[in-house]
Amino acid sequence: MNSKEIYYRWLNNKNTDKALISELENMNEKEINDAFYTNVEFGTAGMRGILGAGINRINIHTIRKANAGFAKYILENDGQNKGIAIGYDNRHMSKEFAFDSAKFLASYGIKTYVFESLRPTPELSFALRYYKCFGGIMITASHNPKEYNGYKLYDDKGCQLIPSIANKVVSYVNEIEDELSLSYSLTDEQEKLINIIGNEVDEEYYKNVLSIQFEKNQDKSNICTVFSPEHGTAFIPVNEIFKKAGYKIINVEEQTTFDPNFSNTESPNPEENKAYDKAIVYAKENKADLILVCDPDADRMGVGVLHNGEYVILSGNQSGAILIEYIFSQMKKQGKMPKNPVMFNTVVTGDLGEMAAKKYGVETEKTLTGFKFIGEKVAKYEVNNEKQYVFGYEESYGSLISPFVRDKDAPQACLMLAEACCYYKHLNKTLVDVLNSLYEELGYYVETQTSITLKGQEGALKIKEIINNLRKNKPVDIAGYKVVKWEDYGTFEKYEDGNINTIEGFTKSDVLKFFLEDGSWVAIRPSGTEPKCKIYYCIKGNSSFEANDKVEKYKASMIELTK
Repeated sequence: MNSKEIYYRWLNNKNTDKALISELENMNEKEINDAFYTNVEFGTAGMRGILGAGINRINIHTIRKANAGFAKYILENDGQNKGIAIGYDNRHMSKEFAFDSAKFLASYGIKTYVFESLRPTPELSFALRYYKCFGGIMITASHNPKEYNGYKLYDDKGCQLIPSIANKVVSYVNEIEDELSLSYSLTDEQEKLINIIGNEVDEEYYKNVLSIQFEKNQDKSNICTVFSPEHGTAFIPVNEIFKKAGYKIINVEEQTTFDPNFSNTESPNPEENKAYDKAIVYAKENKADLILVCDPDADRMGVGVLHNGEYVILSGNQSGAILIEYIFSQMKKQGKMPKNPVMFNTVVTGDLGEMAAKKYGVETEKTLTGFKFIGEKVAKYEVNNEKQYVFGYEESYGSLISPFVRDKDAPQACLMLAEACCYYKHLNKTLVDVLNSLYEELGYYVETQTSITLKGQEGALKIKEIINNLRKNKPVDIAGYKVVKWEDYGTFEKYEDGNINTIEGFTKSDVLKFFLEDGSWVAIRPSGTEPKCKIYYCIKGNSSFEANDKVEKYKASMIELTK
């Protein structure tokens, strides 16, 4: 059926959620096409999309369709008695989707554990490990705008489903021809399969987060942290953890309500500077040393640092490098560095962190974007003990310090950044001083990104066209610098020293990466969760000025190449 036919099936079906009828009746031709031209898809972080009516939207019918496919996979692998843990954030319909998911799975005879109220994504990962569940579901759209919601699936290790498993679930989802026919009526026995999670998991999670501290007994009276959960799930856990650890925390009060409209923030995304506006006001009023900002589901954390009287907002690459320097230096000092230590980051994460790890003898392994790939590697080495995990991070503000969780964990990162800030302040240094020392020692890098936003069906086709054009016509130079090597994760080909070889150990992905003669690189990929084409830059220079000057030239060159 074409988009118009599917639209009329929804409009005229007695099973269509009554809350969606008015929206359907008021759609114009373009809105009909965008809502029904394709099914909402699983990306790097699960199924994510705009809330509303249609097969390309997040609504009760597309959530049930996803659950029906997941249920088939659970039953096929005898996971019904181990059960599924379910969490949710503050977004519109999150709680409704979570509890409907529990009931829907119960109608298949599948046990569930559902949080009584909203919780962070990392705590969902922790909870399913705590209960030894078969898997998990998190209802969230992470840092996306208020119009979005989403659905993430987890395996028994607390890791987001890797592509080989996710593809199997998706194949089962795609077998369902009529999502409007999916309904349930529970028996008393099926109702008993739904278990509500209270604060018992919270306390165990807090205890584990507190265990990551290196300088547990240092004097903490010298620093003050301003914190914003951006209306999301981080508010309670971060405050509890800081209270138990003894750190002073001042909340951005207007942003502590669990508001699905994000009314008091310019952006819930810590990758955007406007997310810090109110926090900076609070920080200046209280002379705070540190600003911490979490996204709504508390897997990402952004950082602002008081340095020379001004607040400097750090990128994810920069905060990651500072965490690496602090954690690994403490491990070395305290004799806690294991044999064969390994750190994980992604093919689009900047080089500074890897250089910092190298000086402590820590190997870096690369994965594709998506923390599930890091979680997969953690699980692998946990089994064979070939290497010992010491840190994992992405450039997009996500990191994992201790793998009792298998996803990005902002509360852990918040605690460790506060500890590092306190530790270095005793040495009369700020975190920016630490970063500058790394630049002086390891080289000057500017690690940044730009995005091309293209919405709807036309946008999706244009993004595909941009990637395909670069794949067919790979540049020989960018900004006047010769391309000396390239990697294409869509074809598993890489070019170096005049030879084309095969990339091994990766899942197929539309990522192109170009290495330049000056030690810089540029990568491009379509976002798996937003209508964007992302371009990543890791630009190396002999000085901060030179590196920053070169960035603008590289950006201008990429604008021309992606027209």
